[in-house]
Amino acid sequence: MRTLAKAAVVFVAAFAGGAAVSHAADIPYEPIIEAPEVIPLPAVGGWYLRGDIGYKVYQDPRITLADPAAGTASGESINNTGMVGVGVGYKFNDYFRADLTGDYEFRSTMKVTNTCAACGTPVITANTKFSAFTTLVNAYADLGTYSGITPYLGAGIGASYLKTSNVNTSIGPAGSGDGKWNFAWALMAGASYDITDRLALDVNYRYLNLGEASLGTVTTQCGCTTTAKTDKIDAHEIRVGLRYSMY
Repeated sequence: MRTLAKAAVVFVAAFAGGAAVSHAADIPYEPIIEAPEVIPLPAVGGWYLRGDIGYKVYQDPRITLADPAAGTASGESINNTGMVGVGVGYKFNDYFRADLTGDYEFRSTMKVTNTCAACGTPVITANTKFSAFTTLVNAYADLGTYSGITPYLGAGIGASYLKTSNVNTSIGPAGSGDGKWNFAWALMAGASYDITDRLALDVNYRYLNLGEASLGTVTTQCGCTTTAKTDKIDAHEIRVGLRYSMY
């Protein structure tokens, strides 16, 4: 009897334990959800610095003398010259950026012929030193990147300061020159190449309209004192520069 009783107790205990385990397995539980890894998106915008050098080819300007008795001007020209520039800009996205630039051109020479039939010396040549400083706000449309090369189009508006000095003629000094601020504007087309993630080589063409230049008060060969100025001065530029991204 004792053996039978012990066997019954063991059977009941085993049955109860199995039922408890089965019941525990049936209890629902919340699954453990792991948070996904946060991967930062690559930067597509930010500040950049730029520096440029270039070669400037001037269109021939037209010079007018205020006093008709001083004769007429013809054969005007400005020697080609070089320029340097710096700027700071911001890239808004992969397709649009803007910058503020300042450019200084190396001093050049403006030449003109003065004709006065009533004078003892009917034709003389004159020249003046000429320099320009330009500051522009520019906007660019980047047209996509292909094998690291990004073509773009751009336009800019701003101001120019045109300076003339040491006006001389073939018969002697004629004036001291003058300086003048003007509205200036530009159109650009070019392409950049990514040298590294931060540094890009920029090669571009720019048409630049600088406005008018004043030669100040000049004395012509007939002894007439008058003022002289040019009409618009414009130039074609080939520029090479570097852009350094700070993002």
